[in-house]
Amino acid sequence: MNKIVFVVKGVIFHNGKVLIVQRARTNKIGHSKWECAGGKIEFGEDLEAALKREVKEETGLEITVGKVLYATTFRNGPSTQLIILTYQCASENSEVTLSEEHSSHKWVSKEEIKGFLKPEIINDFEKNQVFALEEWG
Repeated sequence: MNKIVFVVKGVIFHNGKVLIVQRARTNKIGHSKWECAGGKIEFGEDLEAALKREVKEETGLEITVGKVLYATTFRNGPSTQLIILTYQCASENSEVTLSEEHSSHKWVSKEEIKGFLKPEIINDFEKNQVFALEEWG
């Protein structure tokens, strides 16, 4: 049976850097890969509320959700399609407390992030002018 999963992600800025998190090795999907924080929307949940909840669960951070940066989709296996909505976010705090879903985190510059995220994500950032945002400092 085919399934569509809707995911919200946050490009979280703090002092000119963006938070990235590394998926734990125990994760079945994307283990050890770097990504922006976020996750699946629960049935009936508001998009921004879902993103705030996911970021709080994964990182312990309270965020302010800004504008939608871009949407993308890809297949994640033979019968699952992910739809990802990525928002511009801000955090007043940089003290991260990771859930067991992730094993590490970094606050990175525009130049540094290119060495961590998958090429597909970097392409989405470039295509949607995420690197042109003035929040990078």
